[in-house]
Amino acid sequence: METTHTARAVFVRAGAGGWGPGLLLRAEGKRNKVLSVTGGGIHEVAARIAELTGAEPVDGFTTTVPDDEVVAAVINCGGTARIGVYPRKGIPTVDVYPGAPGGPLAKFITEELFVSAVGVEQVQPSTVEGSEEPAEQPAVPPRSERPSSREVAATVTGDGKFGQAFNSVTGVFVRFGSGVGSFVNTMLAAGRQTIELTLKTILPFMAYVSLLLGIVIYTGVAQWMGQVLSPIASNPIGLVAISLVVALPFLSPILGPGAAIAQVIGTLMGSQIAIGALPVQYALPTLFAINGQVGCDFVPVGLALGEAKPETVAVGTPAVLISRMITSPVAVLIAWAASFGL
Repeated sequence: METTHTARAVFVRAGAGGWGPGLLLRAEGKRNKVLSVTGGGIHEVAARIAELTGAEPVDGFTTTVPDDEVVAAVINCGGTARIGVYPRKGIPTVDVYPGAPGGPLAKFITEELFVSAVGVEQVQPSTVEGSEEPAEQPAVPPRSERPSSREVAATVTGDGKFGQAFNSVTGVFVRFGSGVGSFVNTMLAAGRQTIELTLKTILPFMAYVSLLLGIVIYTGVAQWMGQVLSPIASNPIGLVAISLVVALPFLSPILGPGAAIAQVIGTLMGSQIAIGALPVQYALPTLFAINGQVGCDFVPVGLALGEAKPETVAVGTPAVLISRMITSPVAVLIAWAASFGL
């Protein structure tokens, strides 16, 4: 007696403050890997999805997986960079941070491909039996029964020399009108995307920084942090030490998402420079000191976008992370030397 095997499926719903109605994920055929692009190994959400579906969890920071083998990609993007990369490829994406469509790839982030604010408790088993039959396609008459384009044109404009002359004259106006319409539509689309990016990304970020600055000043955190950081940030050796800490290979992929740590420290340091607690010439080296981790969470994603081989990802990711421990302090020293006379 022959038995049929039903692939195990899970339903991933959005958590508190998340976006999307949820994703139904199932491992079948060669699509049997859950890609974790979060840094620090396999994320618990990716491990849970892999456990329930029977798929294999894969660390995106150590290897790459062909797109057609990925059940879902688990990310921890709080900004606008990685959030749309995998939806653009048609890969279901699970963001462990609260997030919504935004950034240059927002149009690819749809309810069918994205869900955010997901924790382990949001990943639940689901029973999926069978598959629906594809909907019937509308009946199309045989090619022999359909009129040719020439017959249609003759019906509209008439046949013979008059029809050819008419087509030649109108063709010029049609091409001119199409060109103008294409230009206007391109400009309108660009304006629409600019306004959307400003409203959904730039203005919320400005509001966030303003709110953060107000909180740290009102609560006195800025003054306390200034007393702690002033001895460190007021000399190049302290700034080099800060750059080394944030560039540590096991910390930089974790500090990178959303640039949250850099935003907080940058706001605090900026407020201290503004009130005169720190010399203004340290603004430039401080910027490089607190941003040594920038982009470290995006390294495997960038390699995947470049269709790098697994061996390249396995070598390239740690190479970039380790190189930051060299380039970050050097950038601080160069910025410190360039800041003389500010």
